Amino acid sequence: MRKNIVKKSSAKPGACKKNMRGSSKKTAKKGVEKHYLKTSPMCRVTFRLPKEAAPNAQFVSVVGDFNNWELTETPLKKLKNGDFKTTLSLPCNREYRFRYLIDADRWENDWCADKYVPGPYGCDDSVVII
Repeated sequence: MRKNIVKKSSAKPGACKKNMRGSSKKTAKKGVEKHYLKTSPMCRVTFRLPKEAAPNAQFVSVVGDFNNWELTETPLKKLKNGDFKTTLSLPCNREYRFRYLIDADRWENDWCADKYVPGPYGCDDSVVII
């Protein structure tokens, strides 16, 4: 069941392209990364929240259609560079709404989502299309 925790997202829809261009440093891919499996109708989806989106976060989870909007069902691992990351296997030919929950009190969209759609609580949800 989706919980009614409403905080305005600071997602910056253009930030993905902006952050990925013009940097002389080699940077890891931010946002959602998809790897389609050849042997089944599944896709390995990696969700990555950059440290810039949650600089002092201790705990981040990805919450969405794929886990019935359970707040702590899918935690992300904090990486050495400060980003948070997890990988899920999801059925193909679907769209999944999701958001990141930071320290159980702040919502964030994925800056590199495939699209954004209005959510039921007055803010947009990120969408990954598989």
